Amino acid sequence: MTTLEAVPMSRTANPTAPHPPERTIRRTVRDDGICVLTFDRPGSAANIFDVRTLTELGEELDVVEHAMSLKGIVFISAKKSIFVAGADLKSMTEAAPEQIRGMIELGQSMMNRIAALPIPTVAAINGAALGGGCEIALSCDYRVASTDRATKIGLPEVQIGLLPAWGGSTRLPRLIGLPKALDIILAGKSLAGKPALKLGLVDDLAPAECLMNAAVRMISNGKPHRKSHTLTNNALVARIIALRVRPQLMRKTRGHYPAVTKALDVVTRGISSSVQDSLALERDGILELVQGETCRNLIRIFFLQERAKKLTIPDAPRSNSKTIARTAVIGAGVMGAGIAQWISTRQTPVILRDINAEQVAKGMSTIGKIYRDGTKRHVFTALEARQGLDHVTPAPTEVPLRNVDLVIEAAVEKMYLKKKIFARLAELASDETILATNTSALSVSEIADAVRRPERVVGLHFFNPVHRMQLVEIVAAKQTAPEVLQRTLQFVQRIGKLPVVVKDSPGFVVNRILMPYLIEAGNLFESGATIGDLDEAMLDFGMPMGPMRLLDEVGNDVSLHVAETLAAAFGDRLKIPAHLGEMIKAGLFGRKAGRGYYLHDKSKKEAMPNPCATIYVKSNSARTLTRDELRERMVLLMVNEAARCLEERIVSEPGDVDFAMIMGTGFAPFRGGPLRYTDSTGVERIVGAMERLTNSGAKHFAPCELLKQMTAAGKTFYNGK
Repeated sequence: MTTLEAVPMSRTANPTAPHPPERTIRRTVRDDGICVLTFDRPGSAANIFDVRTLTELGEELDVVEHAMSLKGIVFISAKKSIFVAGADLKSMTEAAPEQIRGMIELGQSMMNRIAALPIPTVAAINGAALGGGCEIALSCDYRVASTDRATKIGLPEVQIGLLPAWGGSTRLPRLIGLPKALDIILAGKSLAGKPALKLGLVDDLAPAECLMNAAVRMISNGKPHRKSHTLTNNALVARIIALRVRPQLMRKTRGHYPAVTKALDVVTRGISSSVQDSLALERDGILELVQGETCRNLIRIFFLQERAKKLTIPDAPRSNSKTIARTAVIGAGVMGAGIAQWISTRQTPVILRDINAEQVAKGMSTIGKIYRDGTKRHVFTALEARQGLDHVTPAPTEVPLRNVDLVIEAAVEKMYLKKKIFARLAELASDETILATNTSALSVSEIADAVRRPERVVGLHFFNPVHRMQLVEIVAAKQTAPEVLQRTLQFVQRIGKLPVVVKDSPGFVVNRILMPYLIEAGNLFESGATIGDLDEAMLDFGMPMGPMRLLDEVGNDVSLHVAETLAAAFGDRLKIPAHLGEMIKAGLFGRKAGRGYYLHDKSKKEAMPNPCATIYVKSNSARTLTRDELRERMVLLMVNEAARCLEERIVSEPGDVDFAMIMGTGFAPFRGGPLRYTDSTGVERIVGAMERLTNSGAKHFAPCELLKQMTAAGKTFYNGK
């Protein structure tokens, strides 16, 4: 390979000046005249588009635009699992509006220059090509993607309150047709190689090691001649689609996510405009969105997710941290099987143990179904599913655990049973084996008391369904050693989950905040509020489902158990509704029984409120409350308990609470979590509402000391950040 003339540097070099930073893009030219531009951000596992990278891209284009001997250009990445991950979100949130406008226009200019090159261009994609990474690929003539499972191509911008504005909203519908493009853009989808090929988003697939050869073959084809999609890509069809889709989006988002409707507007208006006019729509749309609180909150959540991936335990030793390589799960029920399945997807051996062969067989069947469903949805290949199953060892009888690094107990939520299991595990495992419990509310410290060397006991609270819920609460018992916490944290990160570290306390963080909300909903129902009003009130607030539907999904028996655990600790403010036990006695467990607050008929698309549930209404005192009043009561209790978690130092900072509630319960993401919501609403206003309800006789609304102190001092949780 050769190198074209170097990018011009300053003519007056200062020998004492520091060396300029390494470039984010390397340029080489093959002997066949094909230029290879390799993204390789120094000191980082990912490539991103910031002003520095875009400027360097412009300098490279300056060179290749004037190199008459070139036959084509291949854009590729040197990173293992990232092509280009997208734009630098930090600069997007911290910059002034004019700076953001400049960055948007700079990015559009670079993509336009690539699209205008007279020689063929190919994006050779291995790893994630998301947002700006997908948009540079769209500006190329061809796209070839690797078959590696890390390869994902898409435009997820709406998930962070933005829209594709470097040509994605303009070029994708012109490439694959308006309806298919809207399906990707409005849902913020990312596609693996095969579905991307089927849609026409990429032109070919190849193993990662053959990617360059496939790209070179495409260049030999010359400039492509693409289908025009005239039947769908016209003003009339776009207007019809917009009229049909907009009401659907409003029903789904309840108007809380403006990026989705703005993206629909930009794409459907832009399809019948010139490319330049469509790009102007993109620019104006994103500049409007980026200044909104919804966008800022969604981007904050993104950064909290990234923080969780890099989290460490401050006082844990940094060296000689043994990797957890062999695991076991005790209990093959829904949670145990789900945990074992997820661990096996990371090619980590896991023993699945239960009391008899029948229970283990049920667990293995559950695991097999998750893999089969995942294969249908292209989450796994058939080979990956077989390999995953091969990493699960069923164990209907006791097996030696001395070589196991981590044992996760996922048995029934009974303290006496868990103590008995842990005492036996301590005998079967080595002294170095970490013993974890998946309890959702019981005291991890009390469980640890049953174990020799209790410092190795920790809580690992996965959420159901395990293969969909990203959050894991890592619970530090009072005995847990820092190095055990660190090893457990690294394991959770390595298997692709997002951890939050919490101190042992009834309900930890998520259930402690969630349960008062569900109990209040139950008491309001018992007092005459309708199932529909309660659920609609919280759907309007932005929750993914209402509290009554959530009780059905969780199971009334499970909810009652957690509620009793919390009530034992916080009985002064938690009054369990009497009808919950009555419903359980009547077999109204919720969705798993087909009946609860709702009727769950598999033959019907939607669950319907159960008319028989009205027999459990005890009074009419809440019947006249409006949906706004119902919502206020339920939300205030979550806010109060969230503040208590911070007050009692169950977590270290407000972001931990908000992150846990969003990832663990779906707390309205656009609101940023219960504490961010408190700041935006006003702490004084929140406390005033609590005191008003307290004075009316509802003593459980009394604001915690932290909230009262903050009101007196005029403080907020995030101090304006």
